Amino acid sequence: MQDTEDKRTYAVVVNDEEQYSIWPQTREVPAGWRAVGVTGSKEECLAHIDEVWTDMRPLSLRRAMSEQAG
Repeated sequence: MQDTEDKRTYAVVVNDEEQYSIWPQTREVPAGWRAVGVTGSKEECLAHIDEVWTDMRPLSLRRAMSEQAG
């Protein structure tokens, strides 16, 4: 039986559209993304994202909809 538990440490990252993801902490954050200062297990990082990412719409769409609303 193979141990497949993910024991890596991840960082929560966000892009300019305020979309969240996780990234292995040992790797450089890709262009267009920035770390938000939260690290931990995959489950911990995903739990943080569930808490803070309450509106899945990209920032540009939210702004456009706000402008149309007046």
